[in-house]
Amino acid sequence: MGATMDQMKVLNQLRKAQKSLKNEIVEVEAGDGAVTVQITGELKIKSVKIDPEKIDLDDIEELEHWIEDCMRDGYAKAQEIATDKMKPLMGNLSNLGL
Repeated sequence: MGATMDQMKVLNQLRKAQKSLKNEIVEVEAGDGAVTVQITGELKIKSVKIDPEKIDLDDIEELEHWIEDCMRDGYAKAQEIATDKMKPLMGNLSNLGL
């Protein structure tokens, strides 16, 4: 019965950590602020902003590249935050046989 209580405690901590990731926001920009992307710790896109004054409509490939850079970098940083937050709890799960 003690192991079950320990499991429940760790699972509750895991749920709280997952829930708190909603509030973690990573913001990255490219093209000197031409593109700004916000991604949550849950790896969901919160916003994408494009500054029209910094965009050359004759060079759409550059804009596409900036968007790709923001998405790649934003996801990498958000994954790092999620990993850092969840890593200590995952070790507890393996100790409980989960």
